[in-house]
Amino acid sequence: MNSPVRTTSIALAMALAAITASANTDSPKEKPAMHQPATRPIAVPSIYQESARRQVTVDGEQALLTRYVRSDGRNSGLDGEHFSTVVSDAGVLKGFANMSLDLVGKPLPSRERSEEIARLFLEQHAPDLIERMKISWIEPHDEPLKVTRDGHEEVVTLSGMKVKARNLADGRWFWIIVGSDGKPMVFERDIVWITFPGKRQTEKWLHDSWLAKQPGAWAQSL
Repeated sequence: MNSPVRTTSIALAMALAAITASANTDSPKEKPAMHQPATRPIAVPSIYQESARRQVTVDGEQALLTRYVRSDGRNSGLDGEHFSTVVSDAGVLKGFANMSLDLVGKPLPSRERSEEIARLFLEQHAPDLIERMKISWIEPHDEPLKVTRDGHEEVVTLSGMKVKARNLADGRWFWIIVGSDGKPMVFERDIVWITFPGKRQTEKWLHDSWLAKQPGAWAQSL
């Protein structure tokens, strides 16, 4: 007959073995969660400093709009020079814009080079878009930029090479505009386009002309 001590030791050993076996069992709940590839944060040029930020809504999703202006104050008003970003509360870069006078009036990269630059940018900042990416067209794109020269305001044209594409996974649009310096100067993703009547649904938080039409005094205070 086994003693109470020996019986207890055997029971403890059996319980420990059962716990160890259970811990080594690959059940779906115990497998590590799958995550999207890590993306690099967008770098803000050192000549810019933060001037404003606010919570915004992008197609019903919460995001943070942050605006940076040149530290020397050059052309810092609405429609002027700025570097702005929109990042969702989930940490996804929804877009950015680098509206700089330094990029005006210089030759643009070729279509082939622009596509190379755009794909490299996506690999670093939005790799999920490459999986089912269909390029629609690559063409020059112009944006107005208000600047002050010799005490007088004038509007100049800031040009870039726009690589416009569609995400076949969800039908939404995205694009990268490559500047004259061979770097992306604008990126927007997850753009919802309503075929009829043919207009963009997604808010244009990176566009000063759109901001100026929104209610409230936030845009006027930039």
